[in-house]
Amino acid sequence: MPNIPITDTIVHAFSQLVDDSGNGGSYREPSHSDIEFQINTFGLANFDPKQQGQLIGKAKRVRAVLYEAMTANPIAASGFAMGLLGKIRACGGFRAGAPNFVGLDAIANAKTACESVGFVLADDGALSPKVLTALNGPELTDALLSYARRAQRGAEDAALVAGTGKDLLEATAAHVLMTIRGSYPAGANFQALLGMAFVALGLAVPEMPEVQGESPIRAMERGLFLTALGVNRVRNKQGSGHGRPWLPTLTDAEAKAAIESVGTVASYLLAKLAINVR
Repeated sequence: MPNIPITDTIVHAFSQLVDDSGNGGSYREPSHSDIEFQINTFGLANFDPKQQGQLIGKAKRVRAVLYEAMTANPIAASGFAMGLLGKIRACGGFRAGAPNFVGLDAIANAKTACESVGFVLADDGALSPKVLTALNGPELTDALLSYARRAQRGAEDAALVAGTGKDLLEATAAHVLMTIRGSYPAGANFQALLGMAFVALGLAVPEMPEVQGESPIRAMERGLFLTALGVNRVRNKQGSGHGRPWLPTLTDAEAKAAIESVGTVASYLLAKLAINVR
């Protein structure tokens, strides 16, 4: 399953899930030891105030670790959050009436936070990517934007949009056309689909000759289009998201540049779409 992106909203909501400070003095699992195990499993001990000698509650501890790790090591931060969620679930945190039940408000907040980053948190604490084929309109825009932001941070698994089998750029282009024109040609190749999306948004593509006095942004848009085509050529077309999404010959630096480029182009298209539909 793709890693859940860690945002301020996720940090706040997940720290609430372990907060038993207002529980009338009643202790609730997971324990500090359980939390520390997850922290150390994902190599985040340096961000743990308790392991640095501070006396701190569980909620503040989780919040501190996630806030530091979300920028310093987002993959590990995501792993810690998901591991912690699994432990809370195993302790009965999502089972009403259980001694470790975290409470309806905390669960509702966690659900909302997960939804904001393209994930669904079930009533029993199971976490899964949102099936984007069931979404449309602004809700789909928000979900795609979440993937795009993750891609801009270099998250490889954001290259393929969960629940669609589509490349992020392909899914974004299709969404642009559906929003503006009400349909898109499902059989079109990547270059044609992306080109139609660019044109629908009034963006420049390489086939449009430069006009004297035009905005320099038009040159940038042509560059973004060519970058997207280049990235598409180095995508691993085998399978549907299993394993690395890039050709095995790519270096880590090249793969990182590719996924960040995907995020940049997708974000630009979605930003222009937001302006277009106002």
